Amino acid sequence: MKGKPGRKEGGTRARVRNELAIQIGKVARDARLKLKLTQEDIAERVGLTAEVYGRLERGTMLPSTPTLTKICVALGISADVVVGLANKEATQMQPAPDEEPPQEIRRLLRLVRTMDDEQLAIFKGMATGFAKLNRRRQQSKRDTSQVTAT
Repeated sequence: MKGKPGRKEGGTRARVRNELAIQIGKVARDARLKLKLTQEDIAERVGLTAEVYGRLERGTMLPSTPTLTKICVALGISADVVVGLANKEATQMQPAPDEEPPQEIRRLLRLVRTMDDEQLAIFKGMATGFAKLNRRRQQSKRDTSQVTAT
């Protein structure tokens, strides 16, 4: 079979690449679920579309080195763990607990980022109104509790 050298070697490379993609995807998914994040959350932090990040988690594609680095940072996990060179517990990086906003706020932020200037102005006005209403309610509760305490 002249003209097709290394065919067997190419098959081995493809299998190793496939196994690596599956390894990366499994570890990334486990870490994401442990952090209670969505694929959209990680995709946004990494700079990918949710669809592409989903393919990475399913093990159907390998990330580039810069993307792998961003995924590791977003998930707070060592690249050695992601590619299967180290034990998860030995090299787990812990993100600061106060850095992570609740899921509802993350979704709201994604929505706000898609708004144009007019929509943002309306949204800001509504948010300001809700904040004022909340302050009034809190003040009213304080006033009521002070009256009942005396």
